[in-house]
Amino acid sequence: MRIRIVDAFTERPFGGNPAGVLLLDDVFPADDWLRQVAAEVNLSETAFAHPLPPGGEADWALRWFTPAAEVDMCGHATLATAHVLAEAGLARGPIRFSARCGVLTTEAAADGTVTMDFPTSSLTPWDPPAEIAAALGDVEIRSVHDTSDHIGDLVVELADERTVHDLRPDHAALRAFAQRGVIVTAPAEDPSRGYDFVSRGFFPLVGIDEDPVTGSAHTALAPFWAARLGRGELTGLQGGARRGLVKVTLAGDRTLLTGRAVTVIDGELLAHPR
Repeated sequence: MRIRIVDAFTERPFGGNPAGVLLLDDVFPADDWLRQVAAEVNLSETAFAHPLPPGGEADWALRWFTPAAEVDMCGHATLATAHVLAEAGLARGPIRFSARCGVLTTEAAADGTVTMDFPTSSLTPWDPPAEIAAALGDVEIRSVHDTSDHIGDLVVELADERTVHDLRPDHAALRAFAQRGVIVTAPAEDPSRGYDFVSRGFFPLVGIDEDPVTGSAHTALAPFWAARLGRGELTGLQGGARRGLVKVTLAGDRTLLTGRAVTVIDGELLAHPR
């Protein structure tokens, strides 16, 4: 059974966010087996997909697992899956994925980029307790917005780009403040470098202290920064030690996420489902 490791939201190996991708012939094996494979791969997410019969609302069924849990939405592993399907010649044009969050559409362009059509997250202002600043390292917080009715993250606005890059959060303490994770963000210090805002994402509740580049978080970052910068097309830089770029286009209740990907490992999974 063929398995790939794909670096998403980057055009070079060992950048961006790595995801496992496993294409199945039909139906999903037992959940326990899917969780075991994801734990063995030990990346922030492993995507499992299988083709659906023609004529339906979607072309492929898609699920995502962290090493600890199944998640409702994942951007970088969706990008990785679309990249694998295009690279393997298994899909042309738009691909419709049936997932827990609904039908998601991706399309690979001739230049190698992949654009994903995701639902836009709503943002609700939230008055944070003092403990959240302490959990992030006693930083100054400009604003906090809740997305619990959608992706389940808190979006925390900090003063500047350097503060975001220098964060050393208390991951155990962050568990108390979100359904899924905490996204910290700030405007780019110098937009001429090719990005408009920066972010980092911490997800200790689902077994990931820091996710290098979180596509789904950009469904909240897109409306957040579009409102502040007055533009619907922006580029975000996310990550700590590993970083990647996400181009976002806000289209009302949908957000288009565009990025690149590169396959770095292509091998065989010997532990077949029973």
